Amino acid sequence: MNREMEKEAGGHWLQLQDKVCVVTGAAGGIGASIAQVFAAAGARLALLDRDREKVQTLAQQLKTQTQTISIACDIGEPASVSDAVAQVERELGVADVLVNNAGLLRPGGIETLSLEDWNAMLRVNLTGYMLCSQSFGRSMLARGSGALVHVASIAARYPQTHSGAYSASKAAVAMLARQLAAEWGPRGVRSNTVCPGMIRTPLSESFYTHGDIEARRSAMTANRRIGQPDDIAHAVAFLASPRADYINGAELVVDGGLDSMLMDLVPRPGYAAAR
Repeated sequence: MNREMEKEAGGHWLQLQDKVCVVTGAAGGIGASIAQVFAAAGARLALLDRDREKVQTLAQQLKTQTQTISIACDIGEPASVSDAVAQVERELGVADVLVNNAGLLRPGGIETLSLEDWNAMLRVNLTGYMLCSQSFGRSMLARGSGALVHVASIAARYPQTHSGAYSASKAAVAMLARQLAAEWGPRGVRSNTVCPGMIRTPLSESFYTHGDIEARRSAMTANRRIGQPDDIAHAVAFLASPRADYINGAELVVDGGLDSMLMDLVPRPGYAAAR
């Protein structure tokens, strides 16, 4: 839709103007990009993160575009989530959209993985998603409308070895999202998942300092490039918007076609194109 058509339609194509959108893990990377896309669409924002200073800095930047508040929140702690809900509803109103994006990654093979590290990842990557969905979702259910978008990973579909509980937690997120869709869909609340592939963020930046890693990784995708945070942010914004009103319980893979490349990675002399 061009700008003239948008104007005639009454605003941004996503129809998120003045919607109260909550983003967890918003201080950097994918979360910050999601916040920026929502701000550009005219949404009002509540940015949650454990890093108080970074999330405040982002909120100050986005306040020039839209009403934005920042909240220091540990999503694995019920009291912290409850306090965040109260502040959002007091300052912005009931949430229209919740994006569960906060995540934790700790390396470790299953053989030697400590229970402490296992539980730490599940606490943020799974329990935190449930607590936020439950706490922000109650008001959505009472009103009869709302949208949840959960950021999982392609590691939910394929085991990411030596990454502790990461794959298990992300697979569980995908199922949690489907269960929420089944339970809450009849009451007007949608729940969908985005599964990012290889996305270049501050957390993964160190990988690309090693030799030809970027070229080798890019060659594994159909798009022949590494994803950027806004590749995920635009997908999240669409699923959160009224434009996706009939999409519920879906799992959207955003990986540049990596998921389609398995057979192309199998050596086939005389058939496979040069990589």
